[in-house]
Amino acid sequence: MSLLIAMFSFSLTMSISPGPVNMIIISSGMNYGVRKTLPFVSGGTIGFTLLLLFIGLGFSQVINSYPSFLKYLTVVGSSFIIYMGYLIATSDPELDIEKQHQPTFLQGFILQWLNPKAWIACLAGASLFSVPNSSKEFLLFSLIYFVVCYLSLFCWSVLGDKSAKLLNSKFKLKLFNLSMGGALIVTASYLLYSQFN
Repeated sequence: MSLLIAMFSFSLTMSISPGPVNMIIISSGMNYGVRKTLPFVSGGTIGFTLLLLFIGLGFSQVINSYPSFLKYLTVVGSSFIIYMGYLIATSDPELDIEKQHQPTFLQGFILQWLNPKAWIACLAGASLFSVPNSSKEFLLFSLIYFVVCYLSLFCWSVLGDKSAKLLNSKFKLKLFNLSMGGALIVTASYLLYSQFN
């Protein structure tokens, strides 16, 4: 029972804590609502779970052999996060979905595979909840993580949707989009900076 609690606690802490994916979800929830944010939430959850399985079922050995892989991933991932931040910061606060850069399932999926935070969470989870010569415990952890991750990301979309009532003018919504997009760009820029120093 204590193992299940540990798996749940780890999954919740890593999923609910702020990061690039969560910032995009709260912004999307605010601009488009929960229903139109669900594809991105689903993409992010499925992308993360498949990344976790990919790392936990063997790729972690490659990373241990080639530690510079994570450095290159951080550069590519940070660039993609900066791009997503730009889309949010420049999005028009008018809720005309046809003209917006609404986050998609594919963007949520790809973002997890390019997100340095996701790779670190997967490596840590795989090392904590893997047993030599048996994948049963790790597969259980992956299932728990999938459920917790989906619910956590969904909560961020609900938070964004409910916050939209506070930001009830075009100016406030534009300011929010600039803030969230700017926060993503600053976060990703810091990750890039840390790789070269």
